[in-house]
Amino acid sequence: MAIFLTKDSKVIVQGMTGATGMKHTKLMLGDGTNIVGGVNPRKAGTTVDFDGTEVPVFGSVAEAMKETGADVSVLFVPPAFAKAAVIEAIDAEIPLAVVITEGIAVHDSAAFWAYAQAKGNKTRIIGPNCPGLITPGQSNAGIIPGDITKPGRIGLVSKSGTLTYQMMYELRDIGFTSAVGIGGDPVIGTTHIDALAAFEADPDTELIVMIGEIGGDAEERAADFIKANVTKPVVGYVAGFTAPEGKTMGHAGAIVSGSSGTAQAKKEALEAAGVKVGKTPTETAKLARAILAG
Repeated sequence: MAIFLTKDSKVIVQGMTGATGMKHTKLMLGDGTNIVGGVNPRKAGTTVDFDGTEVPVFGSVAEAMKETGADVSVLFVPPAFAKAAVIEAIDAEIPLAVVITEGIAVHDSAAFWAYAQAKGNKTRIIGPNCPGLITPGQSNAGIIPGDITKPGRIGLVSKSGTLTYQMMYELRDIGFTSAVGIGGDPVIGTTHIDALAAFEADPDTELIVMIGEIGGDAEERAADFIKANVTKPVVGYVAGFTAPEGKTMGHAGAIVSGSSGTAQAKKEALEAAGVKVGKTPTETAKLARAILAG
């Protein structure tokens, strides 16, 4: 099983004909992703050859959906044009929009998130500033390396891209149902809680790994949700135990004010909800392994 993305997902790529879009479309195709089109109004009607796979380019998301039945869009659109691209995807009512782009202005992210809400939440947004999501052996929508893991029993949700990859590699022998990188910006679409609820409902996910980081209160809210709603074991890791207090760190959302938002405060909230929390990614993987070994 999987959450949000399966082998039947039909994927289009907004920004496919740019350098980044071309590179990652080729990699996604190599992972078995069913990519049915790209979107670029200036190149509509052309096709792009990816090692013998011809992918058509459409003028809009709505046209691509009409012609191919696409239900997922992955966005590799530069920050200045990302808001318009996401709004186009929302207007077309594509069920899933995966926004990889880094550096989108927070007010742009807030605007398209609010727009999706106003339109009745018909489009699930993952990101922005995220690695996307992968269901190993089925489909890969984003930039997660497809060769570092295999299908298995763990569900992973993470704010950090690189820590997503590390955790998948650490637990590669057990494997994953799906891994979702939600992004570390202050305003994101899909949250830890959304992914936790989906993994709780997925019969093949036996254990959930949740990776957070300093700043904000998303992990504390996730802890409350776990306590009330999640019956499966959850193992957690919070990046930033060694971060100096009061400093803004690399991720836009990793801002700590006072004791609120610190790694220690988040660790305590998660442990109070019954989550085992590792001090390092490797320790977190060991905790997961021990629980599954039972």
